[in-house]
Amino acid sequence: MIRKTLVISAIALAVAFSAAAAEGDWVTLFDGESLDGWIQKNGTATYRVEDGTIVGQTTPGSPNSFLCSEKDYGDFELEFEVKLMDNELNSGVQIRSTTAEPEDGAEFGRVNGPQVEIEASGAEGAQAGLVYGEACGGWMSENAEERKYTAFKDGEWNSYRIVAQGPRIQTWINGEPVEDLVDEEKFQSHPKGFIGLQVHGVGDKGPFEVAWRNIRVKELDSDDEPRERGRRRD
Repeated sequence: MIRKTLVISAIALAVAFSAAAAEGDWVTLFDGESLDGWIQKNGTATYRVEDGTIVGQTTPGSPNSFLCSEKDYGDFELEFEVKLMDNELNSGVQIRSTTAEPEDGAEFGRVNGPQVEIEASGAEGAQAGLVYGEACGGWMSENAEERKYTAFKDGEWNSYRIVAQGPRIQTWINGEPVEDLVDEEKFQSHPKGFIGLQVHGVGDKGPFEVAWRNIRVKELDSDDEPRERGRRRD
């Protein structure tokens, strides 16, 4: 009886250890208190920590601004929550992004790479969750201008999930699949790079704000099983 109990206990411990190890694959990118591990590239928008969130605020006349992870990522799964404080502001999250050569004494060149769109749905829906090639060719999502989605909840926190494996990029908003694309050409030019939180330039409007929280990433091995293709909402 004692031996049986020990075996059962050992199995329970092994299961618990495996679950903890799997959870340990996730890495938190934002500690809720500081911007450690991040660096701003381009633009003059401001980023601050407030109530456990990263708040980005526009400044007049600024081009697009990006708060970028110091580490680069290739194949990965990324999760975060985002809220637009002002529906007039659209935003995005860069993945596998790089910077061009600096010009005119700038510290960093132009940020470029795939960007997952953050945009209020409005009454008719919008492109939130689709993928745009920031400074590298425009929309990667096919027929993006004609596609409208309402998965993004205006004025609320929204959960995003992004899976990038090889040339395939999948996105979900609040659990609903939005995009599932394969872009071999973009994968060749941007196989890995930083993650960046965008504050879009708004000219003389604003100030507008966008906030992120609960940002975490899990790197995927090249031999990991591909994620199942979700049913996209067209």
